[in-house]
Amino acid sequence: MLQVSRDSSLKIPKQIEVYEKSSNSVDDTVAVKKAIATANDKKLNTKELKEKVELEDKELEAISKIPSNSNDLIVITVVKKLGAYVIAVTEKSPKKFRGVFINRMQNYCLDTLEFLLEANFIRMDSLTNKTKREELQKEAIVKLKLLGYVAMVAENSGCILNRQYKQISMQLAEAINLIVAWKKSDDERWRKH
Repeated sequence: MLQVSRDSSLKIPKQIEVYEKSSNSVDDTVAVKKAIATANDKKLNTKELKEKVELEDKELEAISKIPSNSNDLIVITVVKKLGAYVIAVTEKSPKKFRGVFINRMQNYCLDTLEFLLEANFIRMDSLTNKTKREELQKEAIVKLKLLGYVAMVAENSGCILNRQYKQISMQLAEAINLIVAWKKSDDERWRKH
């Protein structure tokens, strides 16, 4: 964006962004490289190329740079990163899937984070509070399982790529395992109480 100063001269940016790669899908990228190889009378192993392109996951790379907050539980950090990944991945999904899959997936991530934050603020000083905390933890697990199902259907419909679905599944499994471990830890603390 150029700005005009008071003396009417343009302020030219000192650095211009360079776009090295396009945001095409894996199949698009493979098709382009195959066409170039055919035009140059070269052979190309499409299966190998597809695997290589699928390994490059910029969304995952971006969320891995999100710093962890030392005040948060590990499970909360994992769910925050899952939400960031789902939002980054679904940003590039076709518009026709917005109402069906994208909103659902993003909302399940945000709901899960809300339940976990709420559960974390409940003190386990009475049986009522312990029960309320357990309910919120269960709700978070249910939302994550729903996210897993919607992500599977979204992948089958072409809304997200296979590699993105695999990554969501791995992060989901980690989050669910951490919530279960948190619940067990709460139960042990309550027994000692």
